[in-house]
Amino acid sequence: MGVIEKVRQPRVAARSQVEVELPLDQIVMGDCIAAMKALPDKSVDMVFADPPYNLQLGGELFRPDGSHVDAVTDDWDKFDTFAAYDAFTRAWLAEAHRILKDDGTIWVIGSYHNIFRVGTAVQDLGYWILNDIVWRKANPMPNFRGTRFTNAHETLIWASKGEKAKYTFNYRSMKTLNDELQMRSDWEFPICGGQERLKKGGHKVHPTQKPEALLYRVMLACTKPGDVVLDPFFGTGTTGAVAKRLGRRWIGIERELSYIDAAAERIAAALPLDESALATMQSPRAQPKVAFGVLVENGYLAPGAMLTDAKRRFQAMVRADGSLASVCGASGSIHKLGASLQGAPACNGWTFWHHETDGTLQPIDTLRQTYLLATQP
Repeated sequence: MGVIEKVRQPRVAARSQVEVELPLDQIVMGDCIAAMKALPDKSVDMVFADPPYNLQLGGELFRPDGSHVDAVTDDWDKFDTFAAYDAFTRAWLAEAHRILKDDGTIWVIGSYHNIFRVGTAVQDLGYWILNDIVWRKANPMPNFRGTRFTNAHETLIWASKGEKAKYTFNYRSMKTLNDELQMRSDWEFPICGGQERLKKGGHKVHPTQKPEALLYRVMLACTKPGDVVLDPFFGTGTTGAVAKRLGRRWIGIERELSYIDAAAERIAAALPLDESALATMQSPRAQPKVAFGVLVENGYLAPGAMLTDAKRRFQAMVRADGSLASVCGASGSIHKLGASLQGAPACNGWTFWHHETDGTLQPIDTLRQTYLLATQP
């Protein structure tokens, strides 16, 4: 991993014949718009953008005890007018749209200062908004002046290239991550702090460093191992560090040398996860078929084990052939018996039936997923 001091130039001039070596796992030093212009069409799988918020802060901010608040006062966050900010936003979003693959998606994070203007540009440029995600901060900075509500959240826009675009969404991984419940659009994470917060001389290296947990969820949701993730506002490299851990390729663009130095050091120290740990739950449509009897054959559930539904209304015993026998005498497959006992036309036995582990009930689908992780290449 290294730093490219200037943007790589195309080998030939014509756009249709451009051959550009993607600066994979590299930080490109320079303006994000110029850097993206040097990349070929449809070359990245995801863009994660944390652009300047244009905070329009008026003067210094101090805590009640008189100590100074290390807020965003850098020149890169200052724009003369809203029109200037809008022009900048549209320019980088247009380049991002061009370099995204047809099945790629973009994530943009912002605050109330800029996210609505960004959202308008996103829609005007042909993207299709899939979700707006609320990042609720578990430990937000107080409103020291006491003149407004405490600003305790930021908003992420997730969008595809167009209304009809196919895109990656690892629904099953998100559900597994959320204890078998559908992942909602309100996420709670603490703001970046502790050992994760990069500091130099007692001061934050970057005023708006994002927590790695946030990027972890974003990448796990809509990329696959080996996908290329571009961050045009790379900062101290959160995107690169998480991409390296998750087995994704990354490209960072950053113009501030102090941030680049911190990011390069941070990413070099990041340890990628073992291949087996990278295997994630697959959607039911994509995952290989597994019969319940295969789990019995392989010892994941022994004949004679008792299963129950989540509310412990029904009980059934596992038989040697993978069928179930209820205590009331009925028998059948995990699906047919589940439907029969409920008087329902159908039943997903994988989620209806539960086994007890360490005093807690878990759907038998967790055993199927464990089996898949252990047996799939």
